[in-house]
Amino acid sequence: MSEARVRVFFYGSYMNPSVLREVDLAPEAFEVARLDGYDIRVAPRANLVPSSERCVYGVLAEATHAELNRLYTHAKDVLGETYVPHPVLVQTKEGAWVPALCYIAPAMVDRAPDPAYVDRILQPARALGFPEWYIRRLESERPFGA
Repeated sequence: MSEARVRVFFYGSYMNPSVLREVDLAPEAFEVARLDGYDIRVAPRANLVPSSERCVYGVLAEATHAELNRLYTHAKDVLGETYVPHPVLVQTKEGAWVPALCYIAPAMVDRAPDPAYVDRILQPARALGFPEWYIRRLESERPFGA
C-alpha cells in the first residue's frame, strides 16, 4: 500500500522542477495558486511573512509526507534553513479554494540572496504565467546591482 499524498503549496525555488529533482521529488503536476495574507521575502532563501496587504503566488503539488520530510531535511542540512509546515488555504486560477501544507521558516538570518537563487524562482514564475506585477516583485528581491 502506497503512502497517501498531500497537497503542498510551493512558493520559492521548490516551484522549479529541476530543483525538486535534486532531492528525487517529481510531482506529476503543478497548479498555479495564490496565498492571501502573506508576502514573499528572499533573504537569503524564500520565506513567507504575514501581510494584510499582499499575496504570494506559487504552485500546488502533491507529495507524500516522507517526500516532504526528505525535502525539508535537505533544506535544513544542506541549505541551513529550518522550515515547518503550516496549514493554508490557497485559491487556484480557476477560483477554487484548496487546503494545503505550506512550509515557512520561523527564523532566518537576514542575508542577501544569491542572484542565481532568485533566478531559480523567477524561471518557473514566468513559465507558469504569474502576473507581471508579481514577477516584478520577485525581481525586486535580487540584491542591488546583481
